[in-house]
Amino acid sequence: MRIKISNIRIPVNIRTDLPGKLCQMLHLEKSEMSDFRILRQAIDARKKPNIWYDYQVSAVVPDSRQDLLEMNGVTQLEESVPITYPQWPHPDRPVVVGFGPAGMFAALYLARCKARPIILERGQKIEERKASVAKFLADKTLNPESNVQFGEGGAGTFSDGKLNTNVHSEYNAFVLKEFYLHGADEDVTYLQNPHVGTDYLEQVVRNIRLEIESLGGEFYFNTRFTGFQQKSDHLIAFGDANLQFPTQHLFIGIGHSARDTIHTLYEQGLEMEPKGFSMGVRVEHPQTLINKIQFGTAARFLPPASYKGAVHLAERSVYTFCMCPGGTVMASTNDPETIVTNGMSERSRDKINANSALLVTVRPEDFMQDSPLDGLAYQKLYEQKAFQISGDYRAPGNLMKEFLQKNIAKNIRSVTPSYPHGIVFCDLQRCLPDYVVNSLREALPLFDRKMRGFTHPDAVLTGIESRSSSPVRILRGQDRMSKVAGIYPIGEGAGYAGGIMSAAIDGLKSAIAATSNTL
Repeated sequence: MRIKISNIRIPVNIRTDLPGKLCQMLHLEKSEMSDFRILRQAIDARKKPNIWYDYQVSAVVPDSRQDLLEMNGVTQLEESVPITYPQWPHPDRPVVVGFGPAGMFAALYLARCKARPIILERGQKIEERKASVAKFLADKTLNPESNVQFGEGGAGTFSDGKLNTNVHSEYNAFVLKEFYLHGADEDVTYLQNPHVGTDYLEQVVRNIRLEIESLGGEFYFNTRFTGFQQKSDHLIAFGDANLQFPTQHLFIGIGHSARDTIHTLYEQGLEMEPKGFSMGVRVEHPQTLINKIQFGTAARFLPPASYKGAVHLAERSVYTFCMCPGGTVMASTNDPETIVTNGMSERSRDKINANSALLVTVRPEDFMQDSPLDGLAYQKLYEQKAFQISGDYRAPGNLMKEFLQKNIAKNIRSVTPSYPHGIVFCDLQRCLPDYVVNSLREALPLFDRKMRGFTHPDAVLTGIESRSSSPVRILRGQDRMSKVAGIYPIGEGAGYAGGIMSAAIDGLKSAIAATSNTL
């Protein structure tokens, strides 16, 4: 029988043979235990300096050892039901627009069901896209069609590759395992806060594409989706260069930055509603400071520390998002003459700084005037304001001390900004709404109460972070279709996800639904 054992706690400064410790705990001979697996590994740093690894593991033991189930923390573990791949029951080839996490997992499932999906991606395949991104970071030459936002893998490819999620789904384990099987380290399947790393994401994305192609899937890179047309019994998906793709199943996984495509879909009759999003800055500290705050003297035994926090003010919430230990602040725009920041880190997380988005909630009433798409214009307005401060892709910024004192820093001090194009010190109210700046000033001292040292005077604030989620939602029903039969809005761009994991699960669930739906 397979058993699960919870609450195995080991001090972080002690190296332990985990299977051996388990045998000792359960009074088992090593020959009685097989197929040992780590199900979860977390760090418990609540009572510094005593910091522990907290494990949940499983193993196969003889059926005769039913007495083990009477021990505290030991239960019998039923193996999860594997996901199945029924034969695609429809005559058409489904079309998937966008190859970010939502489109990727929708296409992967459809390919395994022998649907031979067609995938349209406006950006380049990962090898070419990487070169386009590198050129922008080096000399500010932006490719509007293939950049940090657009291209194979989606926006998450040039990020930390975090796979933690607040979504409690039966598909979490499946998605994590697929990342591992396609090139990520095995620990993404069990760490409390798993991350792939940008350098590993490249090969994961490529390997998923290669599997889809091996199963009959067909990719059209450098092909922008330009709209659809309804026929009596099917749809036609249009790509630029006069491409047409007849289908009965169209998956729209365009990402949150494809504003032109969202406008087109709205004009063609897809119902949409405004949706709250967030705006703010990237806050950058020395990684050694974050390690000390989170782990104290035990930091030398542990990987680079992360953090996650939120403060609920009277009018707004302020929270951290996409925290990147040992990472860099990225230049992440796709529109010329705008500034957009994001965070990125590689697998090793070995850069000198830690960074995180520090965001303030934006509500539809803040921007809604005439159209549910007003949030898109609101985002772009402030991104343009941020660009206008320098006029050359240097980002607006300030230091923590001066920001809190309503002054403007003159020079960097102990923290060197990692934003690749450099920053220009300024009053951040020139590129963010007043309520965002005021909420940040009110919340930062409260963050410091929870994490002493968070308001380090030399910490760098780099603006602006505006793309954590979409400000619009494409409406869909319980069958996961829009009011136009056969169209499945999926992922972050459709307003149904916020991160790699939730977007991947959303695309997967829609593909599963389409396989069983009868149009």
